[in-house]
Amino acid sequence: MSTTRYIFVTGGVTSSLGKGIISASLAKLLQSRGFSVTIQKLDPYLNVDPGTLNPYEHGECFVTDDGAETDLDLGHYERFLNVPTSQANNVTTGSIYKSVIEKERRGDFLGKTVQIIPHITDEIKRRIKILGNKYKYDFVITEIGGTVGDIESLPYIETVRQLKWELGQNALVIHLTLVPYLSASGELKTKPTQHSVKLLLEAGVQPDILVLRTERELTEDIRAKVALFCNVNIGNVIQSIDVCTIYEVPIKMQEEELDKRVLEKFGMPVEKNPELIAWKEFLSKYKNPERTVDVALVGKYVELQDAYKSIAESFIHAGAVNNCKVNLHWIHSENITRKNYEELLKPMKGVLVAPGFGHRGMEGKILAVKYARENNVPFFGVCLGMQCAVIEFARNVLGFEKANSSEMDEKTPYPVIDIMEEQKNVLEKGGTMRLGAYPCRIDKKSNAYKAYGETLIEERHRHRYEFNDKYFDDFKNAGMVPVGINPETNLVEIVEIPSHKWFVGVQFHPEYRSTVVKPHPLFVSFVKAVLE
Repeated sequence: MSTTRYIFVTGGVTSSLGKGIISASLAKLLQSRGFSVTIQKLDPYLNVDPGTLNPYEHGECFVTDDGAETDLDLGHYERFLNVPTSQANNVTTGSIYKSVIEKERRGDFLGKTVQIIPHITDEIKRRIKILGNKYKYDFVITEIGGTVGDIESLPYIETVRQLKWELGQNALVIHLTLVPYLSASGELKTKPTQHSVKLLLEAGVQPDILVLRTERELTEDIRAKVALFCNVNIGNVIQSIDVCTIYEVPIKMQEEELDKRVLEKFGMPVEKNPELIAWKEFLSKYKNPERTVDVALVGKYVELQDAYKSIAESFIHAGAVNNCKVNLHWIHSENITRKNYEELLKPMKGVLVAPGFGHRGMEGKILAVKYARENNVPFFGVCLGMQCAVIEFARNVLGFEKANSSEMDEKTPYPVIDIMEEQKNVLEKGGTMRLGAYPCRIDKKSNAYKAYGETLIEERHRHRYEFNDKYFDDFKNAGMVPVGINPETNLVEIVEIPSHKWFVGVQFHPEYRSTVVKPHPLFVSFVKAVLE
């Protein structure tokens, strides 16, 4: 298909309705029909990227192969499509303004007054079209963050208005809203949707398709009423009913014929429905596990589970492969003490210590590692979790009593984890860590090799501190073996304890690469070890 079609997904009434999941589900259905599809997220906040945002503010910061720190929705896009995203797939208002101001400082606007229209909207249009112009996708789905009516979203909605005019038949708008159920009157109410569409119309944008989020089935009368008041064909009023898992949404959207309606709107032929065999097999395994296993996820942001979204989803994927359900126990590392750590972790069949930054909850994580190591419980350490494993081993096996990371204690006599050389002179926080995909060579005599089945792999990183090579031989001789090494920098990427049932710490973030059709091999191997 030579022409790129652009689909814009907006939201109304309330946030967190699932624009990202609807976007990913539509993309999955179009991809299953043989089209090349990508999804991008336009975020209205003024941060340049979410890399400097507290996880309590914005959930997980997802990292792409090319080193972009992005919104967690990009994780959903990759998990559904099994296609890597890039810098171009996440755009923030901060990055838009930064780019326009830099152009103004260079004199690119030849002394003209810089304004929201056309300069900001032109830059937004340029960013939207990059994926179509450069990568030649058949469909580019653009999810616009926030809700219609937000002051922050206005430039994006105005850009959609302009693009609908410029692109004509090659642009389409899907609007996602809520139809709440009022138990007092026993009714589903459409008025919020009507007002939301009215706000869109005031901005000059007529939605082509409405997706109505609901907890109860919509009657034909309700669909007809929404269609009448919102200038939309009744066939283009789509129900998105609550389901037990996000992975069921593509099936529900196929039943509602969302992909068909999109193709019809673009004047494209509609062939028979794709069967989604692999997807349905995954769903069947997920819904009908043969066993359930209890795994502790130890972290300091567990009050907001979105902070570890990719890890949680990776366990869903790995559980399905192993025909089991992984029952995650979210344990706050600040609540783990020397008095209670054995009691807290005794019921667990596996322990994962999660990534993070800063000293808060650090000692609790180290105690969790100690329990797993001493009791031969399968252990998985990710990024800071791997560093905690190194510190615990140094203290309790090597006898380096005050061993620590120089991030936590600058005066530690045993900095077994130390700042990377190239990070020592870095002052700015945003986008300056070691980010993106890097290679790793794996020892064949390791659990990592058994999982991957190959000696050279590539994984995504997000860190400033690393295993201190000064202590390489101390660890190796005492039984914690560096089995994964970056071939270019000699950075230790993976450590294992061969005498342990399954004890693996990784400096990278394997969770970023786990998808429905390609679960991450380390998570699959870890869950298998837990089951055994």
